[in-house]
Amino acid sequence: MMTVYLSHGLESGPGALKTQALKGVAEKLDDCEPVVMDYRDIAEPKLRLQHLLSVLAERGDDPARCVMAGSSLGGWLSAAVSAQKPVLGCFLLAPALGLADYPETSPTIQARHTHIIHGWRDDVVAPEPVIERARLQRLSLRMVDDDHRLHASLETILWDFERFLHQCSAPEQYA
Repeated sequence: MMTVYLSHGLESGPGALKTQALKGVAEKLDDCEPVVMDYRDIAEPKLRLQHLLSVLAERGDDPARCVMAGSSLGGWLSAAVSAQKPVLGCFLLAPALGLADYPETSPTIQARHTHIIHGWRDDVVAPEPVIERARLQRLSLRMVDDDHRLHASLETILWDFERFLHQCSAPEQYA
C-alpha cells in the first residue's frame, strides 16, 4: 500500500481545488491511500513541518512507501520531509523554494521519484530557485504558462499526477 500525503498552501486548506483533485486521482488507484493534511490552524512553516512529520510517525507509515504531494508551502513541506526521511515520491506544485522566511529555503529532495510543475508567470515563488533545485538534482520539471495558482494547468497537473503515481507503484525493474 502506498500512502499519498497531500499538503495545501499557506492561505489554502484541505478543501482546495488542487488538493481535492489530486485526492481524486489517488483514490482511483487500488493500492493508494490519500491523506489530506490540514494546516489551517498552524501558521509557521516550521510548525507545519513538525505536524506533518508527527502525523507520518503516528500513522506508522514507512516513508519509503509514501508520496509527498503539495502546492506552494505544501510543496516546500513535501520537499522538507524528504530531506529528513527519504520517501518514495515527491510531486511538487509551485513549491515555495528560495523563500528567506522558511527554515531551509531549498531542501535537498530525497525521493525515488520526483516531479515538479511550476508556472513561468508565478509572482509568489520565483521560477529561478525551483529551476535551480531541479537542475542541481536533475529532477523532472515541467514549466507551464501559468501563475502561482496553476489553475489553468489543472488538466496537465492531474495527467502528470496519475502517471507519476503509476511510476511510484510500479515494481522496480532490474537489468
